[in-house]
Order: sequence, then C-alpha cells, then structure tokens
Amino acid sequence: MNMFKIGDEVSVLDDAIDGVVISIDNNHITIETTEGFTMTYFVNQLIKNFKTSNLSKVIETFNSDKIKKEKEIPKPRSFVKEQRIKGEIPPPEFDLHIEKLVKNYKGMNNFDILNLQTETAKRHIEFAIKNRIPKIVFIHGVGEGILKAELDFMLGRYESISFRDANYQKYGLGATEVSIRQSST
Repeated sequence: MNMFKIGDEVSVLDDAIDGVVISIDNNHITIETTEGFTMTYFVNQLIKNFKTSNLSKVIETFNSDKIKKEKEIPKPRSFVKEQRIKGEIPPPEFDLHIEKLVKNYKGMNNFDILNLQTETAKRHIEFAIKNRIPKIVFIHGVGEGILKAELDFMLGRYESISFRDANYQKYGLGATEVSIRQSST
C-alpha cells in the first residue's frame, strides 16, 4: 500500500530537497527535483506536501501587486565600515554550522549535533585562552536560538571571558564575539 502517486509534490525528510513524483517502483520513488534533477528515494525518506488550495487563493489575492511594487523600490543601504585600528588583526572566526564541522551528519540526531557544536566551541575557547588570543567570533546562525543559548550558558561559566553579539553589519544576528581577559601571569 503506497501513499504516493505520480504527480504528488514531495519533500525529502532529512534534506532541503523538494520535487514531484515521476515514477514508483515498490518502495522506491523517483522524483524530479525543483532544480530539474532526477533522484530516487525510499518511501520512508519522503513526505507528501499537501496543498490548502482555498487558503492559497486567499493569500494570492492579498494585494500582492502592492507588495511587489514596494519590494521593487530600492532601499538605500548603509555601508557602515567596521572600525578597525590600523595593523589590528581581525579576530578568528569559527563557523559552528553542522555542515561546516562534519561531511555527513544525516545519521546524527539533534542532541548529537548540538553536543558536537558546543564541544567544538569549547575546544576553540580553551585554545584561545591557552594561546592568549584576545578575541574570537563564533558564527552560530539565527535558527531557533538553541545553539546560541547553549553557547551563552557555556561562556558564562568562564571567569576570564566576556561575550556579546558580534558586529551586526558583518554577521547579522547570527554570531557571538568572545573577549578573553588575559591574566598578568
């Protein structure tokens, strides 16, 4: 009993891939992705995208012309250059996004991913303290804020560390700047 049929719009569960079912062979379903690639998955790797057609029509008629025109008007961008002292070396940046830390994370659950990210951050902090690096930046992204909360908790346990949101113009809301007070010994 297969719940998919040819023409169904589907999404891959553990990947950011959407497509349309083009063939079904027992437990194997072949889809054409929105990018035009043909890929085959097991039934349990896909989820059917259900349309709420009435709601979609209401949303489409919601003065989309006005919204499109507003988006077409270019807004002046402010280019505030980050203040930097001449000869100052920018702080090292460490990207904690899971895809930057491991090649394949599909077998990892959320707990394992968060654990790896926080352990990586901890290693970088310990290294910076040991090597007297005065400032580092962790790029954690915005997401649901779980990694940022874990980072804040971990960083709060160090006496010699202060931290704040990193430069907004450069990183948006997705980074934390860590300052390490050096002991005089």
